Order: sequence, then structure tokens, then C-alpha cells
Amino acid sequence: MTTHVKRTFKYRFYPTDAQAAELSRTFGCVRKVYNMALAARTQAWVTRQERVNYIQTSAMLTAWKKTEELAYLNEVSSVPLQQALRHLQTAFTHFFGKRAKYPRFKSRKKSRRSAEYTTSAFRFRDGELRLAKMSEPLRIVWSRPLPEGVSPSMATVSQDAAGRWFVSLLCDDPGIRHLPATDAAVGIDAGLEHLLTLSTGEKITNPRHERRDRAALAREQRRLANKENGSANRARARLKVAKIHARIADRRRDTLHKITTRLVRENQTIVIEDLTVRNMVKNHRLARAISDAAWSEFRSMLEYKAVWYGREVIAVDRWFPSSKLCSACGTLREAMPLNVRTWTCDCGITHDRDVNAAHNLLAAGLAVTVCGAGVRPQRSTPDRQSATKQKPSRREP
Repeated sequence: MTTHVKRTFKYRFYPTDAQAAELSRTFGCVRKVYNMALAARTQAWVTRQERVNYIQTSAMLTAWKKTEELAYLNEVSSVPLQQALRHLQTAFTHFFGKRAKYPRFKSRKKSRRSAEYTTSAFRFRDGELRLAKMSEPLRIVWSRPLPEGVSPSMATVSQDAAGRWFVSLLCDDPGIRHLPATDAAVGIDAGLEHLLTLSTGEKITNPRHERRDRAALAREQRRLANKENGSANRARARLKVAKIHARIADRRRDTLHKITTRLVRENQTIVIEDLTVRNMVKNHRLARAISDAAWSEFRSMLEYKAVWYGREVIAVDRWFPSSKLCSACGTLREAMPLNVRTWTCDCGITHDRDVNAAHNLLAAGLAVTVCGAGVRPQRSTPDRQSATKQKPSRREP
């Protein structure tokens, strides 16, 4: 079965000096327009209790371009500026829908540097991408080909903190198909000693990418702290720190892609725990290790790949006592400190803590697909609801 999937293909490119200058001006104009529109919408609400929409901010942009002070906005392509207003409209939609906080102003130093071009602002022909206001195509390193016979519908140019330039091309990918159905199912317990423990007994080692570069990162951060604010030396030192962070993130992302792709290809049903990472990192002793494990990114990858390939991901409620529950007899222990890695139940079965948790997660996940209820005796939650409120991910019809 073929699914209609739009996906981005990200490539690195090396701009000429003229292209880099043009893109830097575009980034600045995008940030300026976004901030001015946000200020205008905020002011209209504070003073007149009036909601300003995208159409009105688009008219404001036209007026701004005609002023002498903001005439430089005409020097860059108008499409990224309009896209910035659309993104602001989306941010307000999420805010009023109580799905996000109030939009914030973009910072020149901290915000992501990017510009979005629709089909009217770029030309893709014979493997060359030419953006509006540029006479030469971008020198892109085609690390993998685009799907055959497909043209990009959007191009997003960005520059990361390490100074690397990237272009992301959005297009349909007809090559993504649902995989043949299988009866295989797996429960996954996330951890720190081992990144993942599967109900099959397999344990995936935690690469600890940040630890490998911790000494180099600390050294460059000390040098950065000793540089004078605003100096060229500080800018060079900041770039060295950013490159180390980028190297760590690249390795981590590559590892997670390989693991999630294998899990989705081998299993029809994948059961995970609904972890609240943002609360867990408040533990200052474990925050660095939890952040390095990137459990949220792992879950995100797992869910969208499951949709692509016709698999199912089930998230078991975080209060489900997977570690304290005997997967053989269902006995629930009162306490299970983190330093206890193996334990023996009253029924005589000795459990590996993580493998036992993975078995219990799998059983709870399979139960919800059958009858929507837990399969083991559960402790009560304060609101008297079951402690296993499993949430299956959305599946395409």
C-alpha cells in the first residue's frame, strides 16, 4: 500500500560570498518582519482588544516597504517575508487553541536563522536549485537523490550555530509504502545504563555521545567564558563550542534513526512508556544523562515512521508500575529503588529490572488493543482511574 507522504530532504550546501550575504540579509529581514508583526498584533490587542490576522499583517508589510526607514525590505525576496507572517499566524492559532505559549520575539543571536521559499521564489531544474534574487545556483552536496520524477514544493534555507548552511526540500515521496503486516510485537523500556531494553531480552547500549566530547566541550567553554563580550575572539570561540555541540547532535540523530528504522521494520506493534522528559530533567543529577539519551526525539521518530510504514505505536501511561510488577504472577512490590537492577519475586522468579519492565509494557500495550484495559492488578490513582491509560498513536485510515 502506498501512502501519500510529504517529507523533507536536507542537504548541506556551500554558498558563494554573494549568496551568503544575500541569505544573511534575508534572515535579518525575516526576523524584522516577524517581530514587527508580533508587536503590532500585541499592541492591537492590548489597546483595542482587537485580533489582527494574517491578511492585515500582510497589508502592513506592504505599507512598511514604502517607508524610507524600511525600504531595505524590498532588496530581498518577498516570499520569505510572507512566510514569516504565516508562521506567526500559526503560532497565534496554537496559542488561542491552548496548544502553545504566547509567541515570542526572535533574537538576532539566539533564534534560528532560516528563510522559507515557495515554488514562486525558486527554480529547480536539472539538479540545480536557484533562489530568487540570486544569479547562480546553490552548490549543494547531493548526499542522496530526490525521489524520481518529483519536484520540490518548498525550499527552506538555514544556517546552524556552527556556521553550516543547509537547504531542506519538501516534496512527495511515492517510495514510502506500508510494510507487510506481521504478528511481531515488542515492548521497550528506556533507560540510561542501556538506552533501550526490549521485551525480547535485547539491550541496546547507550552510546553516551555527549560524554565522548565532554572534555573537549568543557575546554572550549572555559576559553569562551574568558573572552570579552562582543569581541572577534569571542565569536571564534563560540563557533568552536557550537561545532562540538553539532557533532554530538549529529551522532545522536544518526544512532536514533538507525534504531527506530530497525524497530519499525521488524515489529507490527511497538509499546513504549509515556515519559515526561521535561519533568525528569529537573533532577539535576540525571539531567545531563537524560538529555543525552534523547528519549523525546526517539519517540517522535518512532511515531512518524510507524505512520509511514503502517505500524502501530502504543504509549502506556507513565504511572503504570512496569518495574515493580512481576511479569510472571502479577505481584506488585511496594518500592523499587533505582539502584535495584535485579530482584526476586515471592513466586521464585528472578527478574532483570529492565527486561521485566519491557515485558509488562508489552502486556499492557497488547491489552489495550484487545479490550482497552490493563492485564495486571493496578494500583489506584488519586482520581480513581486505572493506572494504565494507554494511548495508541493515530493511524491512517
